[in-house]
Amino acid sequence: MNALLAALRQRKVVQWGIAYAAGSWVLLQVIGFLADAFHWPDATKQVAAIVLLIGLPIVLVLAWYHGDRGQQRLSATELAILTLLLLIGGGLFWRYDRATETASLAPPPTSSAPVTVAADDHSIAVLPFVNMSSDQEQEYFSDGLSEELLNLLAQVPQLRVIARTSSFSFKGKEVDVATIAKALNVANVLEGSVRKSGDTLRITAQLIRASDSSHLWSQTYDRRMNDVFKVQDEIAAAVVAQLKIKLLAAAPKAKTTDPKAYALYLQARETGRQSTEAAYEQSIALYQQALALDPAYTAAWVGLAGAYSRQVNTGLRLADEGIRLAREATEKALALDPEYAPAHARLGWISLYYDRDMAAAARHIQHALALEPANPDIIGIAANLARRLGRLDQAIAIGEYQLARDPVSAGGHYDLGLAYRYAGRLDEAIAESRTALRLSPGMMTAHSMIGEVLLQKGDARAALAEFHKEANEQLRLCGWSMAHHVLGDKPKSDAALAELIRKYEKTSTYSIAIALAYRGETDRAYEWLDRAVQYHDPAVGSIAVYPMFANLHSDPRWLLFLRKLGMAPEQLAAIKFDVTLPQ
Repeated sequence: MNALLAALRQRKVVQWGIAYAAGSWVLLQVIGFLADAFHWPDATKQVAAIVLLIGLPIVLVLAWYHGDRGQQRLSATELAILTLLLLIGGGLFWRYDRATETASLAPPPTSSAPVTVAADDHSIAVLPFVNMSSDQEQEYFSDGLSEELLNLLAQVPQLRVIARTSSFSFKGKEVDVATIAKALNVANVLEGSVRKSGDTLRITAQLIRASDSSHLWSQTYDRRMNDVFKVQDEIAAAVVAQLKIKLLAAAPKAKTTDPKAYALYLQARETGRQSTEAAYEQSIALYQQALALDPAYTAAWVGLAGAYSRQVNTGLRLADEGIRLAREATEKALALDPEYAPAHARLGWISLYYDRDMAAAARHIQHALALEPANPDIIGIAANLARRLGRLDQAIAIGEYQLARDPVSAGGHYDLGLAYRYAGRLDEAIAESRTALRLSPGMMTAHSMIGEVLLQKGDARAALAEFHKEANEQLRLCGWSMAHHVLGDKPKSDAALAELIRKYEKTSTYSIAIALAYRGETDRAYEWLDRAVQYHDPAVGSIAVYPMFANLHSDPRWLLFLRKLGMAPEQLAAIKFDVTLPQ
């Protein structure tokens, strides 16, 4: 042992090890700071730590070699040891990388153990069709056609269809069908390709059984643009036939329109998903062009209403103007087709968020669900309404049902986390929010929700760390004000609140009221709640169940304020809203 220690000192192995450990520690601190500052995913720090750990034995071996100045080359034994260490380190890193990749494909487990649905034969995921056109800008068409097929199949009650968010999450990834099917918990996958050249289309579709990757059916269609709707019907009919589904009603059919209007509609929908100011403006212009070609195009009217609504949500259009335009567009769609489910859902959304008319929202959403019970967008609005009505068991059931059909939806996990939070299941709320962030690392509001839940649990320091990671500045400032208040740092709490008011007086009135209520400044909190109502802040609709207003509940003005909004407990209880989810 003495001889070994002497050799280690002579070759400076210990000194190298200490220097490496110190340098690694400094490097990890820098990486941690940069990761927090730029909102890098947590995996960045994990990978850095693993790489540095792998490097330690390699550095020690090199130190042993270089410490012997009389030895000019590695001996066979030393070379073998060094090679073995490199192979082990590389293998560990590869295993970690593969585990991370595999985990990103499947919905991670949460403490809530949400309801799962067996991958029976009547379950399918529609993957985005590959754009084979020479013009890559035509990708909106191949994606849009895939989504239209998905929506058409979702109207078959006996078929469980995975929602777009999850099915499209594999786009551009080299993942085999079996892995995708396992991640989405389906027995079948529909994939294909689209080649568009002028007015000519070549659409190839194939239905694959996931268990053995065998092709149940495939077909190539060489058609003109005028036949695109007929092709969709034929593909949907083939899927139903191959899966041996016995329809209890007429098979769903694609709604037809002018082919040029259809292409503009698909482009408008895809452009709007970029969620930028320019994208919203371009999306609106494209919808308007589609409607100029076909004024009776109901889907385009509802798409236009959605674009106006999103402009309001992001502060790009004043609420009064934007909601007026959205309402007008939706009502035009319903005048054309009184039984168009997405239009009823859009009116329900407007009633819920801007009119704060829970009863009207319930009527529209319930009617929309009766028309399209498996539509994921409508189900999402229904879950939100159930939360705001305080019917949390129902909200949780809807959220779990939704995730069974959209398992890698960050928004779905976040919404379920909200329901758990309002129900007092705080650890499950944090777990769902963490899942949402892993699926969408840049997602706004999730860190803020975790921070607020941690405040509820009494851990202000951990809450402050979460608020620092929140990408939305309005929510971040609100969180800082609350966390610093609990920590007894009044100057920092006041400074965060003052900046929130200075920057976002008209667009974040509800958050200002939250911070004031949490800090115990009751009179000012009511003042800002009145402003939130005046400015049509859509978040006001959650006030009856929002935990951060607990300090106001004993104030005699609380029930009076809720009653003025139509949100007192007895008023919410009187609203009829019964949701029967399809099996």
